[in-house]
Amino acid sequence: MPQPKQRRAPAGATKRKAAAATVDYRALAQFRYELRRFLAFSEEGARKAGMTPRQHQALLGIKGFVDPGPPTVGDIARFLLIRHHSAVELMNRMAKLGLVSRLADPDDARRVQLKLTAKGEQKLQSVSKKNIEELRRVASPALRRLLKSSPSSGED
Repeated sequence: MPQPKQRRAPAGATKRKAAAATVDYRALAQFRYELRRFLAFSEEGARKAGMTPRQHQALLGIKGFVDPGPPTVGDIARFLLIRHHSAVELMNRMAKLGLVSRLADPDDARRVQLKLTAKGEQKLQSVSKKNIEELRRVASPALRRLLKSSPSSGED
C-alpha cells in the first residue's frame, strides 16, 4: 500500500517552535523568580512584625475567608495546605500570642471558629500594607492596574 506523502514543515518552523518554547520558559522562570522574591520579602516582613511566615499566612487566611461565617481550624488547614492537627497546634500558639481567638461553633460545638484579635488585626494590617506597597513597586503594568483597582487595596 502506498504511503501518504508527508508534508514538510515550512522553512524556519522548527526554529520558531524552539524560540517560542524558550520564551515560555524564560517568562515562567522570570515569574517564578519574582514570586520567590516577593515571598521572601513577605516572610521577612512577618518576622519583623514578630510572627512566623506561617502565622502571617494564617492571619491572612482568617481575615480573607469568604464562606459564610467565621473560618474553622479545618478551613485554615486547607488554606495553608497542612494537616488538621498541625493547624490546631498553630492556632494554639497563635492564641497564646494573642493573635486569634477561638469560639465554639453555635451550630456544632465540636467545631472551633477562628477570629482575629485586635493585636492580630494590627499585625496583619501592618505586614499587608507593606506587601501591597512592594507589589505595587515591582509589579508589571498589568498587575499594577489590578492592584490599583482592587477594593481591598485600602484606596477608596
